[in-house]
Amino acid sequence: MHDTQGPMRSSGLPPLVAVNIAKPDLRRWLGGNCGIPGAWSFTAATPGPHVAITAIVHGNEIAGAVVLDRLLREALRPARGRLSLVFCNLEAFARFDPADPTATRFLDEDLNRAWGPAELDGPRRSAELRRARELRPLIDTVDILADLHSMLWPSEPLILAGESENAARLGLAIGVPPTVVADAGHTGGRRLIDYARFTAPDTAAAAVLIEAGNHWEESTVALMEQACRRMLHIAGLAEHGAPPAPASRLARVSRTVTAATRSFAFLREFRGGEVIARANTLIALDGEAEIRTPHDDCLLVMPTPMVPRGHTAVRLARFVD
Repeated sequence: MHDTQGPMRSSGLPPLVAVNIAKPDLRRWLGGNCGIPGAWSFTAATPGPHVAITAIVHGNEIAGAVVLDRLLREALRPARGRLSLVFCNLEAFARFDPADPTATRFLDEDLNRAWGPAELDGPRRSAELRRARELRPLIDTVDILADLHSMLWPSEPLILAGESENAARLGLAIGVPPTVVADAGHTGGRRLIDYARFTAPDTAAAAVLIEAGNHWEESTVALMEQACRRMLHIAGLAEHGAPPAPASRLARVSRTVTAATRSFAFLREFRGGEVIARANTLIALDGEAEIRTPHDDCLLVMPTPMVPRGHTAVRLARFVD
């Protein structure tokens, strides 16, 4: 999710990463069945929650599209409630090219920064805002949502839960992957999981973002599918049980590091999920400013080596009981 490439390449070229999965053919799914292109929704006779799985919010993260295509082809239907499977940024996905795989994260702007009221209700126009406004009526009816993403830079898989306690509990219950990170999002705009439907003080709805592994790998597709089936099981929509998940663990972000200069640089290569044992360890320089760990046992959440000014470089988190 947090590769900062696409149209924005001022920090240099992205790494050369092989595309080891095929882009799925979504032509049969483009029309949708609920009045919104790319959105499929199925309702059971027995009442229950409305569960949604969203994919390709970023058009180059095609692993999620592989999973939804697979679920639709097997004619998955909910045992109760309602299930929606949604291909989000169809325009960016349509332009995905394995020869230049980081180029179609989005067309005009990041669809996963468009979910605040100023963007959705304001006068500004873009391909991604148009799509967010098109999807909004459906999202407004969702009770439980999993948003499928993958990562460019090396990192252990994780679940992002935003600041919602409901989402943290959902992530821990899904347990695939087992690390759940509670965070405040990005200064650049609200993600889908930060949308008011899932974060209002009186809401019972919950949304999580599943960072399932590296872009374009079969192992990422497999973990995404496992997480989806776990969520459908715990929500009561699946007729058959899912395998038990490993013990999950929650970490809360203690600091979000946003690059203030164009010369932000880590002192060495860090992998997402790495834990720095000692507080006050120097990990990066942002111009002349030192970036140090604020506490012992500091979890590095998706460090981004090539980060434009104003974008998230890394989040620092503390594990909680």
